Amino acid sequence: MEFGWSDDDLAFRAELRAWLGVELPPDWDEIAKGGPGSDQQVAFSRRFCAALAARGWLTQHWPTAFGGRDAPPWRHAIVGEEMWARGEPRGPQYMNVNWIGPAIMRYGSEEQKRLHLPRISRGEIFWCQGFSEPEAGSDLAALRTLATLEGEAYVVNGSKIWTSYANHADFCFLLVRTDPASKRQHGISVLLVPMETPGVTVREIPSVVGDRYFHEVFFSDARVPASCRLGPEGEGWDVVSYALQFERVGAARYARAALTLDVLAERAQSSGLLGDPTVPEKLGEARAVCEAARLLSYRVIDQRAHGLPPSADTNVARVAGTLAERVVSELALELFGPDALEYGSFADAQFRLAMTAGVAVGTTEVNLNLIASRVLGLPRE
Repeated sequence: MEFGWSDDDLAFRAELRAWLGVELPPDWDEIAKGGPGSDQQVAFSRRFCAALAARGWLTQHWPTAFGGRDAPPWRHAIVGEEMWARGEPRGPQYMNVNWIGPAIMRYGSEEQKRLHLPRISRGEIFWCQGFSEPEAGSDLAALRTLATLEGEAYVVNGSKIWTSYANHADFCFLLVRTDPASKRQHGISVLLVPMETPGVTVREIPSVVGDRYFHEVFFSDARVPASCRLGPEGEGWDVVSYALQFERVGAARYARAALTLDVLAERAQSSGLLGDPTVPEKLGEARAVCEAARLLSYRVIDQRAHGLPPSADTNVARVAGTLAERVVSELALELFGPDALEYGSFADAQFRLAMTAGVAVGTTEVNLNLIASRVLGLPRE
């Protein structure tokens, strides 16, 4: 099997890297330490994504009709790898491009497509996802936020938690229960909610991950037009399942982990740590984990390139990517020693980034359960 890139893809990667070398400011590493939800990085990402869009690179893998260039999924993978290796300068907008846009393309009305897709493709808009709830966590099917249809609007009551980017978002991709008598996956709908809607309140949750990273979002008699519903009422589980297939391999965290590993190897060499035979062994094991995560992600991308339907391979790739970040971040703490305890240091920043990997888009445990049932065929209790 050939794992190499085509000449055109190699040329595009080289062009993208050269552009990033010019476009990213000298203090970019310092900006990135605050995390993708920080005020400074959000402000930068607005300018950056607009520049990326102007070159036709932000949504090049989208159909031309929606602002793309009909580029193959591999081009989007290259962009993702280069962005994540540099601390994701797209900020929250990587999420819009990766799965919110495709979900609207598939399930949205013509009005919704006209409203949202051009703005995403131009890099003008921020979204957040309203999934987790205080008593449900990663068990999306246990959600209780209720949306009751009254005339031409849904009245929404409930709350979401651990919501990233909510303080800067223009819209929320919100999961609600529109049938109060329903249970589990049934009776769930998706609403595309303007965050300026009266009755929507955002409160920051302080965390060690980064500034303004997590939030609670409260809905108190918030009236959302019925035209904001994405897809048929009560069939939101199909919508979110489709979207998550994109999201689980949307963040090329293995690229960031591999770059971090290069820095660790250089430090080990300069400090004489390679004289300890266990250090090269650990570096080699970590490299193998990163490569496994990369190839498993490529498997999913190849399926998309061939027009195949989503599969449980996305769950496998997600777990592998999470493991890669965790292994490298723990090795960074070990090799940097006491220096790793300094807030904002290289090792600290990598460890805090890795902390989110095992929680976002369903915890590692949730993905392992899905692998057990979908790949191994094990029964559910």
